[in-house]
Amino acid sequence: MKPGIHPDYHPVVYQDRSTGESFLTRSTETSDQTVEWPDGNRYPLVVVDISAASHPFWTGQRRVLDTAGQVEKFRRRYGDRATRRPS
Repeated sequence: MKPGIHPDYHPVVYQDRSTGESFLTRSTETSDQTVEWPDGNRYPLVVVDISAASHPFWTGQRRVLDTAGQVEKFRRRYGDRATRRPS
């Protein structure tokens, strides 16, 4: 790697805003906020809106989409015009 052209890669703590869960990883992202980690060191803190701790896919709280209702709404609005071909 060329010296002097890459951003600083350092330890950062990411914290989920909704659950409060946090994890330590490495990143080039910076922050003015810091947090003391259980190892006794202070690291930059980056607060995120969603992570694996709160994402519906990973927590198993998926929303069920009403696809049948959407199809009926489309048919009420446009009827069979979408299936007919112009002569």
